[in-house]
Amino acid sequence: MEENEVSELMQFIGRSYKGSSKNGRMDGEGEYTFPTNTKYVGEMKDGMFHGEGMLLFPNGIKCESTWENGLSKEGLFTFADGLQYQETNWDYCDGNDRRFHSERCNGIRPAGESQMTDLHPPRPIPEGCYDCADGFYDPVTRVVTSYSSGFLRNADDSEHEWIVRSCRKARGDVGGPEKLASATVEGKSNAIR
Repeated sequence: MEENEVSELMQFIGRSYKGSSKNGRMDGEGEYTFPTNTKYVGEMKDGMFHGEGMLLFPNGIKCESTWENGLSKEGLFTFADGLQYQETNWDYCDGNDRRFHSERCNGIRPAGESQMTDLHPPRPIPEGCYDCADGFYDPVTRVVTSYSSGFLRNADDSEHEWIVRSCRKARGDVGGPEKLASATVEGKSNAIR
């Protein structure tokens, strides 16, 4: 199988690959793109990520790693805001400090200008939808789309419940933690009746 045949097969299954191949498999340097637009750029061997390479997520997150037979063995995970994950001495968002990374770097905003997300101002959420950190969730269609409107996934029941309970909803809509608080109060009052 030649390189263009590998590329044609990838397009058929919703992925793309640019790079070298051997015996019909990705092998050598290449760029593999998932249907979610996450990209792997780096070395491949026998159709798997193998050697030095990085995953680049559409939301700006980056995972640089040494790969072995498709598994990350050692690397560096960097969030979109530049915060680098550390396996030891990790003190971000622990029980003692709940500030966003941007608040740690730039200071806390003045009273009356609370920061709801690490982005300030927060990105606008489409009416009736939730911001679930990697895109917007529409509870009617149960579809999560990227911030650039590309399809990411269908939410199962458990993810749907978590998003509705935990995530920010478009302004004017009661959702997320506020909705949970009112539902709990209603649940208690209904149980008493």
